[in-house]
Amino acid sequence: MTVLDRFLKYVKIDTQSSPAYEASLPSSEKEFNLGKLLESELKELGAHDVVCDENCYVYGFIPATKGYEAAPKVGFIAHMDTSPDFSGKDVVPIVTENYDGNDVTLNGKTLTVRDFPHLKKLRGRTLITADGTTLLGADDKAGIAEIMTLVSDITESCEPHGRIAVCFTPDEEIGNGTCGFDLKRFGCDFAYTVDGGEEGEIVYENFNAAQAVFKINGVNVHPGSAKNIMVNAALVASEINSMLPSADIPRLTEGYEGFYHLCRIEGDAEHAESTYIVRDHDQGLFESRLTLLRHIAKTLNEKYGENTVELSVTEQYRNMKEKITPCFHIVEAAFSAIRKAGVEPVVEPIRGGTDGARLSFMGLPCPNLGTGGYAFHGPFEHITKEGMEKSVEILKNIVRITASN
Repeated sequence: MTVLDRFLKYVKIDTQSSPAYEASLPSSEKEFNLGKLLESELKELGAHDVVCDENCYVYGFIPATKGYEAAPKVGFIAHMDTSPDFSGKDVVPIVTENYDGNDVTLNGKTLTVRDFPHLKKLRGRTLITADGTTLLGADDKAGIAEIMTLVSDITESCEPHGRIAVCFTPDEEIGNGTCGFDLKRFGCDFAYTVDGGEEGEIVYENFNAAQAVFKINGVNVHPGSAKNIMVNAALVASEINSMLPSADIPRLTEGYEGFYHLCRIEGDAEHAESTYIVRDHDQGLFESRLTLLRHIAKTLNEKYGENTVELSVTEQYRNMKEKITPCFHIVEAAFSAIRKAGVEPVVEPIRGGTDGARLSFMGLPCPNLGTGGYAFHGPFEHITKEGMEKSVEILKNIVRITASN
């Protein structure tokens, strides 16, 4: 079975995770539909100790060939869930062979070269999209298809290799992809998440991230007699936002530039709440951003009265670079693997998080590799057959390079 065949099969299985049930793992029972299928397929391919556990983590490994037992143990990880932000149900993949590099009409929507200039370089390839009513699911069923194809090719070949482990996780899209990850069962020296953008991408830097929630307790009285008494909670929430740097928002930042993102604001004169995510690649600048939030809360409490503003800050993930730098050889191995596949490595800091970041801080160094996909989490998501094939080649090269070390 080709990587494209696998991909087209997997994307038709609805696996959206659910923020409403994020306390459960998995958050959606339907994720088991794919998990159980992958468990069965891994067993058919001859992988060892295959299991889809009670939390919907699918594990399996390929033993080292004789004489390569001492080679480093490498793992590959992808997630099964799709984004809860856009429908992943009843996906209808559309395969366009010999794509002409121009705009693509999708059920009343248009995938345009103006918005996605990289489409021009995909000319001549086999392009896969959804029909415009759902996301495609390349994030991250492309990674799953590529890892499964790697397993198939490795088990069918006589090429020597060290121990190779795979894991497919639930709930990555809602930030819980590593909550039930069993490092001991996985048993690797290092790993790669296969969950990125274009083929040849290698990511080993991500944002430091936190969620900040302001709860505002107002004083609500009749507006006719409110002089020097009323504290309008909704207005205080607006005041908080006005005290943040107006240019430090996602719309106006790129690359290594951090931001404050107002995700939600709600309330009335008596009670209000605003939720932010705070991001920065630089740890010092990240801490400065959190310090500013605390200063705003302190200032407004001094202005309106104690406990008017209650601020809670929850760390979400940290920049994996801190943990990857001491073992940078795993990034260098990826560089070599990508170049051996005839691609120049694409190195960019990810403006978000990755399971690889959390795994790195759990003790498993884990940079992130591209899958060949683009425009994730919406109706314009797309990928090419050739990009997936190249990604499989890169994974094979990593196995070869690791076995030779």
